[in-house]
Order: sequence, then structure tokens, then C-alpha cells
Amino acid sequence: MTRFSRAIFTALLVVALGALAFLTLRQKNFSPADGGAPGGTLRALLRDEPRTFNRYLRSALNVEELLAQLMHERLIRVNRATDQLEPRLAEKWTAEEDGLTYTLTLRQGTTFSDGTPFTSADVLFAFEAVYSNAANSAIGTAMTLNGKRLDVTAPDPSTVRIRFPSPFGPGLRILDGLPILARHALEPALKAGTFEQAWGLTTPGSAMPVLGPFILEAYQPGRTLMLARNPRYWRRDDAGRSLPYLDRIAFEIVADMNAEVLRLESGATDLIFSDVRPEDYASLKRLEDQGRVDLADAGVSLDPPMFWINLNPASKADDPRRAWLQSLEFRRGISHAIDRDAVIRTVYLGAAVPAYGPVTEGNKTWYVADLPRYAYDPAAARAQFAALGLEDANGDGLLEDKAGRPVRFSVLTNRGNTIRERTVAMLQEQLRKVGVVLDITALDPAGVIKGILSGAYDAVYFGTEQSSTDPANNLDFWISSGGFHVWHLGQKAAATEWEALIDDLMRQQMATTNLAERQRLFAEAQRVLAENIPVIYVAAPRITVAKSPRLLNTMPVPLRPPVLWNADILAVRSGGAS
Repeated sequence: MTRFSRAIFTALLVVALGALAFLTLRQKNFSPADGGAPGGTLRALLRDEPRTFNRYLRSALNVEELLAQLMHERLIRVNRATDQLEPRLAEKWTAEEDGLTYTLTLRQGTTFSDGTPFTSADVLFAFEAVYSNAANSAIGTAMTLNGKRLDVTAPDPSTVRIRFPSPFGPGLRILDGLPILARHALEPALKAGTFEQAWGLTTPGSAMPVLGPFILEAYQPGRTLMLARNPRYWRRDDAGRSLPYLDRIAFEIVADMNAEVLRLESGATDLIFSDVRPEDYASLKRLEDQGRVDLADAGVSLDPPMFWINLNPASKADDPRRAWLQSLEFRRGISHAIDRDAVIRTVYLGAAVPAYGPVTEGNKTWYVADLPRYAYDPAAARAQFAALGLEDANGDGLLEDKAGRPVRFSVLTNRGNTIRERTVAMLQEQLRKVGVVLDITALDPAGVIKGILSGAYDAVYFGTEQSSTDPANNLDFWISSGGFHVWHLGQKAAATEWEALIDDLMRQQMATTNLAERQRLFAEAQRVLAENIPVIYVAAPRITVAKSPRLLNTMPVPLRPPVLWNADILAVRSGGAS
């Protein structure tokens, strides 16, 4: 296996420092002095509501991950614009010859928002918490390599040593996924066995000290969530001014996407929750021409929505449909029945590309163009169904199984997301043309997740947001034991030979630092996934970001959140509404 040499580490350090210089340059070019001013309020929208403010618990909703990025800080961050490492709470680091051990030097003088000093004890607590059974944390799962945890020690209050259990390709990029929460506020709950209740939705912001740029000021469920400037935030800009520039971020909770756009068009908000829907582009372009809205192309999304069938055999043990519903032929038939180009024309108005796997062309390093594809072919779909004994025996145009039962199943999707709702409606129509009945159940995002975790569902059309372009940092999806291995969550052992093969390939690719070898191994893992299609992909949208012209310093990216990822340097134009 390839090991880190001093030369390799030096090269990586140069790249990281180059990324930091790039960010500093962008700050110089877009400082508040160029039309903005420190202070003011950014008005933004949230589509969902948090279930907790404790990011260490379970898998996070999109809104919970967003709030974690705004309120907490990492030891090391991956810059979303450059995809390179940059120092945060750790101001520098060194690697040892074994390629497994890193020594991080923590930033001196850093304090939490309540004035408590940040030390290595907080880092040790972060790892203890996410590895704890009390947290059931997806972060802990992501930081467990081949069943083994990272070994984290603290020689002194300003030093942390991290030893990987085996060679790990992304190295310290893994730390981008670990926000540092306050040990002095949360450790008592962890010791008392009440960690799941800690930092619930009724917890005041004053009881949740943070290291990030913003603190929780107020939360009114169903209405608003207010973040205020953390006056003790550690960062300063190149002119020596304290960050963040903004006094606060005022979120209005708006679940309906139509209402989101109306608020932006009217000037009532500066930023909608996500990217522009295709049907809104024309009207927003007219507003841009009038100087009332700014639009920016962030590229092809890295997060295509997913359609998957519940493949957990235990959950369908007594279901007479199990023989065909969980079969490979049925999944292939569904994929052949989907006219992706029609979905792109009708739902996305052309602003998308066909998707056949979880890695899109927006991810330049890891995308593979020539994977197996079960493309639109209704005759091939019917042939796959016929191989399972699913045929139209009574001539009504719909398929029945050998016992005469209709070929019918249901899909969960999230209510209010019009793109997903319209896509599922088209899938329903396209599947009916080949004799399959698809029933749609639309729930709020929390309801969809509850349904997934219950295991009592047929299929889901949903989406998630990758926090990293590197596949080794998204093992929760790829590895069979992963907490986001959506079609069959958290397997104790791989349920199929092909899942075991993917497990092996992913472990090999994350265990080498040779990029070309990692790409080869991950291409093979993608190929195995594409052949067995546990998840069916339809389209990857092109990301267009819309914002108010009063909002400055934005650097839109295809990862989520596309704008608020660098909220500490965002500013509002002088004279704008506050």
C-alpha cells in the first residue's frame, strides 16, 4: 500500500496553503468596502425544520447540517470553491512517515461564544460523543474505518494526535465532517444518559455555546429561526476586521417552493433555500435584467434525487410481492420504463442531464461516463417483467403476478418539493404504460425519513446532500453497514455478493493514497452498483442560484448549501434593508 512520504505531505501542504491564499484573494476582491458594510441582516428561507440542534445525533436533515455549518466550526475544512483543505480550529498539522498519524496544532486564544476556552479536551469529547451508542451518530459511522475507530489523543491542551487504524486515501479531509461542539455544555448529558434530549428544540441559544460564526438567537417553530453574530468568533479578514460581517441571519420557514420564489421576487428575502427551479428561471431572468435579482450558474448538481425500492428482506418477509418487488429484473424493468429525456424536458425544462448513478459529471475527479445503463426501452422493460412471470393476463393493460395480484407498489416522496412531486407523477405515468401501478404518498421530509427508518415502505423518491466530493467520505452510502445505505440500512454483514464486492472495493480505494488507483477502484465500485441498480437515478439538475443584489461575497458551488457555505464572509450592501 502506498504510504505518505514527506514529499507527498509537503506537496499537499502547499496545495492547502494555496487554497487559503485563494480564499483570502476572494475576500480582498469582495470586501464590504466595495459597497457593503459590516453589520446588517441577511434574510433567507428554510424549507424544513430541525428535529434537534445536536448535530452529533443520528443522520442529519439538510437544515440540521446547514445550521451546524453556520453555528459550529471544524478542525479542518474543505473549501467548497477549491475542493482543497484549509486550516480552521487547527492552524497547522504534520504527518508522520507511517502515513497513519497526524499531529494537529490548535489555534491559540480561541473561545466558545460564552467565553470558555477551546482546548484539545473539546476535540476528544467530539470523538467520544459521535462514537457513543447514545448518539447513534452517522458522523461516528463515517469516521469508523473497516470497523475500527480513529485513535485520538491530546498530549497537551493545544495539541491533538490522530492515528488512523489503516491507510486512508482522503487523510484529514475526513475532519471536514466533524463539527466541534461544546464539551462543557454537552458532556454532563452524555454521562447521564440523556444525550438524545440534549440541545433539543426548546433549548435557548445561551445554553448552546458555539465556535462558529453565528449563535442561535431565537426559534419559533413553523415561522422563523434567527441566528446572531458570534462576537467571539476567531476569524478576521485580511484587513484585521472581525468576522462574520453580518449581524444576523433571519430565516423564515417556508415549506412551499412557490412561496419561496414569490418572496425573492418581491424583495422580501435575499436568498431562497436551494437552487432555482426551471419553471422560475424565465421570470427571474427578467428580474435580473432589471437589476432586481442576481443569477449564477454553479454547475451540474452532485446530488441527483434517488428512487429506490426497499431491499431489506426482513421488512418484506410476509409480503407476497417480495419475489418480484425486490428482484433485480424488476429494478431493471423500472429503469427501462423511465424516459429520462422526457422528464428533463417536462420537469426541468431542459436544465438537467440524464443520471444513471450517484456520481454526476459535476464531480470531475470521480465521474465515470461509460457505466452500464438501463436506458429508456419499454419493450425491454416488459421483457424484464415477463421474466418474473408478470404479465397482462386479462387484457386490461396492467400486469398481474402468477397469482393474479396486480403489480402495484407505493413510493414516498417529500411534499412541497415540486420538482420531486412532478418527477414522481411522470414516473407514475410512464410505469403505467408498461403495466405497473405506482401509488404516491407525499409527506414532509421528517415524515419521509420516519418512513424509511421504520422499514415499512415499498419505495422512496428522495434526495440527500453530499458534504464531500470524495467517495471515501461518503461511505455511509456505499458500505453495506452504512447508516445511509438506503435500500437496506445498516447490515451486520453484506446481504448480497455484489454488496460485499462493493464493500471490498471501497475499502481498498480508501486505503491507498494513489489517486489513479483510487479512481480505478471506485470506477469498478460504481460499475457494480450500476449493474445491480439498487438506486435508480433519473436526472441531475443544473444548479442556478438566485439571490438579492444586496448580498455580497457569494461564491456559489454545486454542493449544499450553494451560498451559505462561506457565511462568515457574506455581507450586505450599504443602504440595503436590514
